[in-house]
Amino acid sequence: MPEQAKSQNEAPLYIKVSAKDNVAIIVNSGGLPKGCIFACGLELRDGTPQGHKVALTDIEQDEPIIRYGEVIGYAAGPIPKGSWVKEELVRLPSPPQLDELPIANQVPLPLPPLEGYTFEGYRNEDGSVGTKNILGITTSVQCVAGVLDYAVKMIKEQLLPHYQNVEDVVALTHNYGCGVAINAPDAIIPIRTIQNIATNPNFGGEVLVVGLGCEKLIPERLLTDGDSDNIVSLQDHHGFMSMIQSIMNLAEQKLIKLNRRHRVTCPVSDLVVGLQCGGSDAFSGVTANPAVGFAADLLVQAGATVLFSEVTEVRDAVHLLTPRAINQEVGQALIQEMKWYDNYLQKGQADRSANPSPGNKRGGLVNVVEKSLGSIIKSGSSPIVGVLSPGEKATQKGLVFAATPASDFVCGTLQLASGVNMQVFTTGRGTPYGLAMAPVIKVATRNSLTEQWHDLIDVNAGTIATGEATIEEVGWGIFHMILDVASGKKKTWADRWGLHNALCLFNPAPVT
Repeated sequence: MPEQAKSQNEAPLYIKVSAKDNVAIIVNSGGLPKGCIFACGLELRDGTPQGHKVALTDIEQDEPIIRYGEVIGYAAGPIPKGSWVKEELVRLPSPPQLDELPIANQVPLPLPPLEGYTFEGYRNEDGSVGTKNILGITTSVQCVAGVLDYAVKMIKEQLLPHYQNVEDVVALTHNYGCGVAINAPDAIIPIRTIQNIATNPNFGGEVLVVGLGCEKLIPERLLTDGDSDNIVSLQDHHGFMSMIQSIMNLAEQKLIKLNRRHRVTCPVSDLVVGLQCGGSDAFSGVTANPAVGFAADLLVQAGATVLFSEVTEVRDAVHLLTPRAINQEVGQALIQEMKWYDNYLQKGQADRSANPSPGNKRGGLVNVVEKSLGSIIKSGSSPIVGVLSPGEKATQKGLVFAATPASDFVCGTLQLASGVNMQVFTTGRGTPYGLAMAPVIKVATRNSLTEQWHDLIDVNAGTIATGEATIEEVGWGIFHMILDVASGKKKTWADRWGLHNALCLFNPAPVT
């Protein structure tokens, strides 16, 4: 049935999040026409698309527009009750002043431990645990990417079938390594990202680096022990096939070791789960993200490490996060990451208004403030125990803010460097995003997206909007799916189809 016809047969519904709100979002797929009357008596003055906001009261010019109980903007002109609150009617407010934020004054009390839950993972010698068993081959420079891609194809065809316990071989190619200011202060970000990705738990501690031989980022810098036996330098070889054979020989040594790995029962505390959103819409903050936040609290209760990220989608709601910092040090570290990114944007003559995307706006988000308020909900309600700069490795249990840009591919790459062995990704508009290195559970914000992308969405949180399920019920479902996917009992749709995005490094340092 066409969406418009379906919406005409449904009772008109809107979602109001807080008693303070003077706007609400339309639930019905296909939107609602002008003149539609809700059970409360509210009549629409305009046809309003699904997810877009309607004024619940008369809002005068310059008065605040409130959603989630927070000011998302100010009226650029009078907005009569029942009107479609369009983007051009909402004036962007000033961001929170970073030097005036409350810190650690509302630290949540620890929730009782959640016991009795385990998963089947691959235990590594350093104590970390993989949810996959794969061979990752790192590169020190982009120049070698074509050669490595050819070698990986040969490894998969000729070697991998003999090592049934190894799931995949992944080329960790990137656009860094030469033609860069390697000693610039901010060069530490891409360098430690490449270093830390090579030691992701899903690689089982087996590191192999392919370099060229003349790059600025020398391969030895990517190895913690500097072991040259794990390096293939192409300029040392006579001809293309000599290069390929050398990579294959070293890869087979690694495959032999990885093939000995078997899944064993592990506590949930061995999980490192990254949270991310992409293609967000106005439902993100009321369905998928709250459900993921509930699951995040369960993971923290069970002792796991949970990372949430995306600086530009935290910046305008940071005043709601610093009170949850476990102490002054963590609160100040969070503020420092916001300041660093403010300066980064200023250098590029950009500001926070560059976010949201056109698709976010079509999904009902009018500005970055509204997007941020919906985004941070996926962090749940646990205390924030640590803050990571981009590409740093997580070393703490509990809820951690891992600073990254909001770009899906850059955020995913940096979370892999921080050590995630799984990721949960919410989407309202839809994206086929996936990672080769770690499973990505895709959570939809709307029923209609789940129906449209029935073979790409793993969890439907849209049932929360229609009253068919609660946040808690969907949250528990996500928690159990995390354990099943981590154990290899279930495959995400992205992994079934082999939909994997390339690594995308964050490099704020100069390119020469």
